[in-house]
Amino acid sequence: MFKPLRMVLLLSLSVLLMAARMPSMREVPWQQVQVPTENTLLDIAFTGSTGSHGWLVGDKATLLESQDGGLSWQNRDLTGLDPEAYLSSISFAGSEGWVVGQPKILLHTLNEGADWTLIRLSAQLPGEPLLIEALGPGSAEMVTNVGAIYRTEDGGQNWHARVDQPIGVVKNIARSPNGEYLAVSSRGSFYFLYSPESQTWKPYPRESSRRIQNMGFGPNGSAWKLNQGAEITLTDDFTSGEWIQPIRPGRALSFGYLNAAYQNDHDLWVVGGGATLIHSPDGGKTWEQATKLSNIPANFYSIEFPTPEQGFILGQRGTLLRYVGSDS
Repeated sequence: MFKPLRMVLLLSLSVLLMAARMPSMREVPWQQVQVPTENTLLDIAFTGSTGSHGWLVGDKATLLESQDGGLSWQNRDLTGLDPEAYLSSISFAGSEGWVVGQPKILLHTLNEGADWTLIRLSAQLPGEPLLIEALGPGSAEMVTNVGAIYRTEDGGQNWHARVDQPIGVVKNIARSPNGEYLAVSSRGSFYFLYSPESQTWKPYPRESSRRIQNMGFGPNGSAWKLNQGAEITLTDDFTSGEWIQPIRPGRALSFGYLNAAYQNDHDLWVVGGGATLIHSPDGGKTWEQATKLSNIPANFYSIEFPTPEQGFILGQRGTLLRYVGSDS
C-alpha cells in the first residue's frame, strides 16, 4: 500500500535534483544587439530569402528595420499610426508583408516595407488582431484575441471567416505551417486546437494543477506547453491531447517560462522572466542554462528562429539578442 507514495516521493526528489543540477552553458551562443528604442519588442520577420532585410514590431508603434541580418536597426515612423499602437505580429512572404495590432490595426506592404498602407478594419471585427501570417501573393490569415480567424486573397480588401465562432479572450495563439492553431485561454485553465479541416476550435483541459502560460508547435507534429511555475510539457502528437508528465528543469522562478522555440528537430530553447534562457539539445531530455545572461535587466518574452541558423530573443525595454552559433 505504500508503493505508490514511494514512487511519488522518488519522482519529486528526481525533479528537485534536476532543478538543482541543471548545468550552465560553457559558451552562450547569443549576443545582445543594441536597438534605438526602449519599448517592448514583440515580433520579428525577414523579407525575401536572403535573411538580411528584417523588421521588428512592438508596443508604442515600434517599427524597426534592419538591412544587415539583424546586426543593426533603425526606427521607421509611419504617418497616421497612433503613437500608442500595440503592434503584435509581423509576417512576410517574399516582398509582401503584413503587420497587425491594436486597436484594430492592419498594415500592408508590397515592396519589403519601403511603403506601408494602413488598411481600415471593420468595427464589427470580433476582438483585436493578434496574429498575422503571410501566405502568398495577396493572401494572408489573421487571428484576433478572441479566436476569430479570417483570410484574405485580395491584398486585405476582403476577409472571409475561417471558423464558425470565436472562443473568448485568449492570451496566446500559435500557428503551425499547415494552418492549425493552438490557443491558451485568458486564465490558462484550458487550451483550444483549431484545424482547417473542421473549421472549429476544440477545447482541452489542462493536465497539470498549474495554469497554462503559453503553447507552440514543434517539428513532425509535436508541440510544447509551458505552465506557470516553470513547468514544461511536450507531446509527439498535438492532435492527441496527451502530454508527457510536466518537468521543471530549472529552479522555480517568480516569472517562470514565457515562450519557447525549436531551432531544428532536436534543439529546444525556452525563455522567461529575469533574462531566463535554457536549452535542450535533445528535444527535452536534458537541459542547460545560460547563466551569463543574468545581468540583462529584462524579461525575455519571445524567441524566434526564422531559419535554424538565424535566431532572435525579444524582450522588454528594447531587449534584443541574436543567435551567433558556436563559431562566433
